[in-house]
Amino acid sequence: MGAFPDISTSIGDYVDSFVSFIDTTFEGFFDFIYLVASRTINGIDDFLMFLPWWLFIVLIFLLGWYFKTVVAGVLYSVFIFLIGTFGLWEDMMTTIAIILTAVIICLIIGIPIGVWMAFSSRFSLVTRPILDAMQTMPSFVYLIPAIFFFGLGNVSAIFATLIYALPPVIRLTELAIREVDQEVIESAQSFGSSRWQMLRKIQLPQALPTIMAGVNQTTMMALAMVVIASMVGASGLGEQVLVSINRIDIALGFEAGISIVFLAVIIDRITNGVANKFQKHRGVS
Repeated sequence: MGAFPDISTSIGDYVDSFVSFIDTTFEGFFDFIYLVASRTINGIDDFLMFLPWWLFIVLIFLLGWYFKTVVAGVLYSVFIFLIGTFGLWEDMMTTIAIILTAVIICLIIGIPIGVWMAFSSRFSLVTRPILDAMQTMPSFVYLIPAIFFFGLGNVSAIFATLIYALPPVIRLTELAIREVDQEVIESAQSFGSSRWQMLRKIQLPQALPTIMAGVNQTTMMALAMVVIASMVGASGLGEQVLVSINRIDIALGFEAGISIVFLAVIIDRITNGVANKFQKHRGVS
């Protein structure tokens, strides 16, 4: 008696037709994206693998020392060394390459969109619901169009990660630009500064600490997609976690999982340290 009436809609079919239309119409564009993304990932991965293991650990130590403390630098170096002793060095480098590629693309796309939203209330009004949907949609759903457009592999992982990790940097860039002191902007306008000059010399430098917080959030969300992206053929530490699940291999699962935790701690602390450095420089200036 409480059954739903025999009424049905086929909105999913329309979405399917729309996605198929996009894939057919912009096939060349997607091929170009695939080429650029795959070469970027492979280039970063090859460069990281070219570095001697000890030099990479030294670089991590120096980053930890400069942006945090000496103790932090030593701790991060130990984390990286432990990942190597797990036999996951190459997987770690691939994971870092995927994250770096995703974050770079997110910044190239996200910061200009955030600036545009800060300058245009109409554009912001239209974009915010889209960002809400991107953040609330289950992350597994992103894997479907990723496979459809790019097939299995690291490029699909980049695409899925991009949708998931893009909103924070857009939102915080908009917030940062809007929160720049109006008195400073009015002062610049009184001296005849153009909008581009104000953006480049005043608004972006003033907003940089908050934008860096957005970079931190975007990077962490990209790392959070590592395991999920392995379901579309992404290699790296996430793939090892997936293999351990399929084999019920507790040892491999723990080592791959704790390696992701180590990377998360290092990336979070260093990017936070960068944001704090910018904040201090802003305070001094």
